[in-house]
Amino acid sequence: MQGLYFDDLSEGQSAEITRVVGVGDIEAFAEVSGDTNPVHLDDAYARTTTFGGRIAHGMLSAAYISAVLGTKLPGPGAIYLSQTMRFRRPVKIGDPVTARATVKALDDKRGHVTLETVCQVNGKTVVDGEAVVMVPRRGA
Repeated sequence: MQGLYFDDLSEGQSAEITRVVGVGDIEAFAEVSGDTNPVHLDDAYARTTTFGGRIAHGMLSAAYISAVLGTKLPGPGAIYLSQTMRFRRPVKIGDPVTARATVKALDDKRGHVTLETVCQVNGKTVVDGEAVVMVPRRGA
């Protein structure tokens, strides 16, 4: 299965997914990543923090960005080269996270695409940054 080719892309093109963060998602991410910080897993502890309850791992939202890049824009065949991120707000259990990637620049010589990346909950940015991916050319 092949996603979009470099030649199919243009500045301003975008794609997104929305996922509702559940308790199971947070627990599975903790298991896979090894990040068992109690702010993610322990209700009693998390209530004593500035967040007032459990929050999702910031990198879980980052994984949703990866899902957009790997499945939609550019999609299968794209290779993640780099990602910058700023974590702006917490994501709580039950929040609908919309991850979006928008083509910002195309480096024709290298076949690299720079994308603005953002995750939002109810229209408020929770994570933003920039990704660079390598995208195959048609017939290469």
